[in-house]
Amino acid sequence: MGRKFIEEYFPIKEVSLECQNEQNTRKQSLADIHMWWARRPLSASRSSIYASLIPVPTKKNIFLQKEFIKKLSNIESFLDLNLIGDAKKKIKNFNNSLKILDPFSGGGSIPFESLNLGCDVYACDYNPVAVTILKSILDFPFTNSNVTKNNKTIKNIKTQILIDLEKYSNYICEQSKLELESFYSSNDENNQELGYIWAHQIQCPNLKCKKPIPLIKQFWLSRKNNRKIAFYPETKSELTFKIIGDGYEKIPNHFDPSKGTIKRGIAECLFCKSVIDGKEVKKSFTTKNVKEKLIVIVSKQGKEKKYRIANENDYKKIVNVNQNLQRKIVKLKKEWGINPVPDEPVPPKESHRSVGSQLPLYGIETFGELFNSRQLLTNIVFTEKIRDSYDEMINQGYSETYSRGIITYLGLSLSKHSSYNAKLCWWEPTGERVFNVFGRQTFAMVYDYSEQNPFGTLTGNIQKILNNTKLILNKILDTEITNSAKVFQHSATSLDFEDDYFDAVFTDPPYYDNIPYSYLSDFFYVWLKRSIGFIDTVHFSTPLTPKTDEIVAYSNNVEKITGKDYFEKLLKKSFIEIHRVLKTNGVGYVVYSHKSTEGWETLIAAMLEAGLVITASWPIKTEMSTRLVANETASLNSSIYMIIRKWKKEEVGFYRDIKKELQKYLEKKLEQLWNEGISGADFFISAIGSAIEVYGKYEKVIDDNDEQISVLKLLNDTRKIVTDYAINKVIKGEFSDEISQMTRFYILWRWAYGEAKVPFDDALRMAQSVGIDIEHEWNKGFIVKEKEFIMVLGPDERNDDLNDPQDLIDILHKTLQIWKKGKINEVDKFLEQNGYKNSEVFKRVAQAISESLSIESTEKKWLDGFLTGFKSENSSETSQSKLF
Repeated sequence: MGRKFIEEYFPIKEVSLECQNEQNTRKQSLADIHMWWARRPLSASRSSIYASLIPVPTKKNIFLQKEFIKKLSNIESFLDLNLIGDAKKKIKNFNNSLKILDPFSGGGSIPFESLNLGCDVYACDYNPVAVTILKSILDFPFTNSNVTKNNKTIKNIKTQILIDLEKYSNYICEQSKLELESFYSSNDENNQELGYIWAHQIQCPNLKCKKPIPLIKQFWLSRKNNRKIAFYPETKSELTFKIIGDGYEKIPNHFDPSKGTIKRGIAECLFCKSVIDGKEVKKSFTTKNVKEKLIVIVSKQGKEKKYRIANENDYKKIVNVNQNLQRKIVKLKKEWGINPVPDEPVPPKESHRSVGSQLPLYGIETFGELFNSRQLLTNIVFTEKIRDSYDEMINQGYSETYSRGIITYLGLSLSKHSSYNAKLCWWEPTGERVFNVFGRQTFAMVYDYSEQNPFGTLTGNIQKILNNTKLILNKILDTEITNSAKVFQHSATSLDFEDDYFDAVFTDPPYYDNIPYSYLSDFFYVWLKRSIGFIDTVHFSTPLTPKTDEIVAYSNNVEKITGKDYFEKLLKKSFIEIHRVLKTNGVGYVVYSHKSTEGWETLIAAMLEAGLVITASWPIKTEMSTRLVANETASLNSSIYMIIRKWKKEEVGFYRDIKKELQKYLEKKLEQLWNEGISGADFFISAIGSAIEVYGKYEKVIDDNDEQISVLKLLNDTRKIVTDYAINKVIKGEFSDEISQMTRFYILWRWAYGEAKVPFDDALRMAQSVGIDIEHEWNKGFIVKEKEFIMVLGPDERNDDLNDPQDLIDILHKTLQIWKKGKINEVDKFLEQNGYKNSEVFKRVAQAISESLSIESTEKKWLDGFLTGFKSENSSETSQSKLF
């Protein structure tokens, strides 16, 4: 294969916009089959695969090809059969028959779109949950052309799949409802129970008190702009609650529903105000001195949700549930030969921080303990009905293969539902809804959890999930995909294919330590093992998901190898395998998104040592900017698509020459990235891909002393180039030399990370790029270290350290503090004393920081207010001007 379109051109701005639309609207989401972490948008997968399989066009056709790719990336193009048909023809004009591999298939976006574009697809993953998802979207829908019922071939198989899926979905819901409805029913037919809010409850250790302490993070039930409702604790002789707010009693003036009884693990007694530290709280859990209290019932009355405090009838239901659960466990243990309650262990507390398992610290040892008795009974009954459905299908004369396929969709639906109805879910008052277990990619303890009626209307109810499964399967079946993918459970480090077997390899490998796939997926595995494990013993024979050969940096400390070394070792093996199975003239891409230099250093070293050459790289905005992690720490919105070849490298490169080439090439690429709207942390990371295009052309890069130049050296030099470019752009070049190192650091930080916390490693790299020793500076001024994170304080967060400001950024912060107090005359006097009255440099710095911050930022509001009346010496206007 000659040079491909994606190696020269790619409409990243337009494709990024479509990816954002797809992620935010969730249209045509494969997650409707089952969730998987870091699943690539179909828009990005479809357009990037197509652009990788067609050659660079003539100059007069470049515009037309770009326009075609834009259309192809549109979220509606998923089912545009004419457009997909045209894409297939264009690919086939240049390639007869293409074998495509994705060795890290995960949620299946890349192999699915490869199938959609007419390729012969091979999909691998090490995780059995991922393999089950892959089979459900890549294999089963397209391999049932000869399905029989009572030895008669079913003619319209696509229609039959949907009919049977709906039939057995209804069967499960109806039969389960008959058995479970009394545990969720309300005496009022017009008032359907939807959900339940519980709190773990410990006893006050004060011997004079000993009152119960419900562990509640906040008391809000609804916190919408026009609807404020909370539950209120009354502390008379005993603890009771009542509903307050709009439509109920007025919220007392002294009561702040945002302040609960526990914060950062430290609890406070509502009666005597004793404070219980985190160790004592955890001890209550580990010694089993904790009760669970049902507090609020969420109901539906008309279009709005209604709330009431739980009563004796509600408590009686729970007693009945416990009795029924015990009987069901005894019965099904005998029938299934396995405990119907998941008794497999949760991730150990020794797990790497990325696993985030706090559970053992609270005495939680098994996955079954993540569900209360009603949730357990519900999941077990659903599981029982799924297994009954398989028996019914076999009795009806369906083939085993077809029956397994239908039952797998049902098992995946129950597995997905379980993540909306566990003790790690919480009530989210701004939307009056249940938050999924995996709102964060960790197993974090939830003190006051939410439960839902699975037959109700809250997000994640079983009927809705089953309907969504049918809807996305219907769309998959509406494509013109005619052949199934070959799906394998393989480690990417040992691929069972011949050398030079694939025309292309497109993949999205694990991101260093970003997501603990195996540990998180164990949550689903334990339920899938019980619902479909009896018909899929190959993938569900082990206690939990396999971890020995998982390519991650958070576990498997084999032979005392560090997580970084272990990850790099296995990732390198996987890239060596990719190099081996890719044809000499083949093409591929690797998608990567990690904010730390360490993560990138590991990836790049593994790719280059495997002999792969990076011929181009493109940042595509694939992530939702509103996701939870993005609001707490600095997160990337972009993923870098690096085009790879196995072309022969030049033997040796001298770094003095490469650095000149790097400077020239990066300036060109950075200008393009800037014009495409790539900014902040994404801008720094995007430049890495461009840098290794230059560095990676050589087998070995040496300095004048014949010493080999490390990848880390390349990354540090790249960051310096990017830093200089960015500061010149943000400040406008003619003033950048007048700005001190600390001020440059502050401006860059706000531009790259806003007000987020950043891991120390990344903060260190940024500081080094502007010549600052961050360890010397933290906790003295605006740079603050908090555990393994670095934060940068704004003027509203600083006090004592601004008594004698010297640096421009400190003077700006002090000025804003004076301005906020309304002392305008003092502002002028202070600026004149420090030489910044009517200063254009001062104004440019303030503007640059303002335009880097979100509209909700307090610092931005202060800056904008101040700038409205600030007049610089080089301008006559008094209103704020825009930088860009």
